[in-house]
Amino acid sequence: MRGRPGGPVLLMSGPVLVGAYAAVNYAAIRAASGAQRSGSGRVTPDGLTSLGVDVWWVVKGVTLVVGFAALTVAVVGLLLRRRGRGRSFLLVLAGVPIVPYALGIAVAFANPVPWMATFYRSPDFAAALPSWQPASALILLAAALAQAAGALWRRRPAEP
Repeated sequence: MRGRPGGPVLLMSGPVLVGAYAAVNYAAIRAASGAQRSGSGRVTPDGLTSLGVDVWWVVKGVTLVVGFAALTVAVVGLLLRRRGRGRSFLLVLAGVPIVPYALGIAVAFANPVPWMATFYRSPDFAAALPSWQPASALILLAAALAQAAGALWRRRPAEP
């Protein structure tokens, strides 16, 4: 009986969790923009205020950097599961996305959303952010840990 494909599933969960981070933050920004809209603030055609659009661009930037790193880790992790030549280069390549991954997670934990609300002098936006929004950075940390576990996961050899 073959082992279950736990490693590849964990490797591919990283990009999925990065997408979940973007979706959760978009919901929080949209809720805060709704509160700011009732107070003051210009509204764009997609329903976000100008502050909401700027904050969404920052979150999108973090998501793109971490998402690209997560995709790279997933591809390299899947390629490392193959037998054959070229594994040394892949091991070196596997270390490259760690830097943008870590920087993106650090920016997410710094939580630029309330900082930008303070910079724009928008107390309506900052007060309307959901209380769970700062914890959304934990999703990126979970993505990184899941991918690390997936990369280390070894399939048991088939029994004779």
